[in-house]
Amino acid sequence: MDVKIEDSWKQRLEVEFSKDYFVRLTEFVRNEYRTNTIFPPGPLIFNAFNLCPFDNVKAVIIGQDPYHGPGQAHGLCFSVKDGVAFPPSLVNIFKEIGSDLGITAPRTGNLERWAEQGVLLLNATLTVRAHQAGSHQRKGWEEFTDQVINILNREKQNLVFFLWGAYALKKGESIDRTRHLVLESVHPSPLSAPRGFFGNRHFSRCNEYLAGHGIEPVNWE
Repeated sequence: MDVKIEDSWKQRLEVEFSKDYFVRLTEFVRNEYRTNTIFPPGPLIFNAFNLCPFDNVKAVIIGQDPYHGPGQAHGLCFSVKDGVAFPPSLVNIFKEIGSDLGITAPRTGNLERWAEQGVLLLNATLTVRAHQAGSHQRKGWEEFTDQVINILNREKQNLVFFLWGAYALKKGESIDRTRHLVLESVHPSPLSAPRGFFGNRHFSRCNEYLAGHGIEPVNWE
């Protein structure tokens, strides 16, 4: 199967594309795009990978579903396109960056600038039906993104994994803590952020770890 994804990822994920679960997933997703409104737009499904080649990855933020409102999702977890209002979780992410690093909240919620520095903004499920959160869960995407995490865990060293909320914590259970830094907290959503997301200092801790291993820190502006 010819999946349009950045070459360094394609080389490592090629074996997944021929597995039964991925063939079934592809059939399901194609039918969904034919019959429903699905986000993100088809060409942006693998945007996180296309903007952040394997060799560039230095940090991984794990989300759950793409945003399911019009014009929001563009293939990067927590990110929205230029000119789109910040969703509540993204507002809280920028609040924590501000208190942690003294950075003023940006004018755009488009996080491509992070991806291009080596932050893989990975949703566990890469597609969703409009206005129906979780509608493409348990169709095969989770198995695919588990393999992405396994490959990163196994083939790279000194990555920083951000696990926010119970779902991401479970998704990252297999990460080798002796090879990588794993930063854990509650989710940045308004319901949980005051219970441990605010004040977690994940962004400065990430940069301290990267710098300590001779890796260029991330500009979180």
